[in-house]
Amino acid sequence: MNRAVLLIGSSSAIGHAITEEFTRAGDRVMGVSVDGPVHPSLVENLSLDVSRAEGADEAVARTLECLGGLDVLVLAAASMAPAAAHRATPEHWDRAITNTLHTAFFPARAALPVMPRGGSVIAISSVNATLAAPWLPGYSAAKAGVEGLVRQLALDYGPRGIRVNAVAPGMIGQSDLPKVAEGYPLGRVGTPFDVAQAVLYLAAAGFVTGTVLPVDGGLSVASPAAFLRPDLREKLYAAGDGDR
Repeated sequence: MNRAVLLIGSSSAIGHAITEEFTRAGDRVMGVSVDGPVHPSLVENLSLDVSRAEGADEAVARTLECLGGLDVLVLAAASMAPAAAHRATPEHWDRAITNTLHTAFFPARAALPVMPRGGSVIAISSVNATLAAPWLPGYSAAKAGVEGLVRQLALDYGPRGIRVNAVAPGMIGQSDLPKVAEGYPLGRVGTPFDVAQAVLYLAAAGFVTGTVLPVDGGLSVASPAAFLRPDLREKLYAAGDGDR
């Protein structure tokens, strides 16, 4: 397709999968990450702090200079540091908000004015934006903020023909946790490529904006009994027609 893509958070496993999917589609990807391995398919990887306006502005300027435009912005940076609220330090909280919410807002702020009609912004949210998990107050609050930001930007920039969406993954890449996988209707946890394929779809879905697409194997539609009580689930299946 030859789209110019700026990927924030390129060094993660999800970032690598997103890079591969866009590259396979014929697009050019500029990455931003402050640490971690650099994917060889990236046109360039920028080591910039995009949680600050100056770093985000530079990332967008370098993308325009190197790729000649900016068609797709993917916001995939995040930080998760589990701690109960009463044990979380101010630094824990600041890190979660800065590395997850600020790294979405400031790159979007810099990119939206220069993106063309038909441009697409995709943020990586999480099921934790709406489903609580133990000891993640900062991360959950930041991801909920990301989803609120997506809705606001979709409204504000829709008249310019720019779409803004998010994907909300469930547990990704923990295939060594079979008991966790039992709580997912599809019977497995996700992979980075499951997330990347959803991002690629939203980049091209011309009449979809302001939405959060769950990429969670059905977790968000399962009742607590299905997730927390696999023994009860087996009894319910047995009481049905047995068709698994």
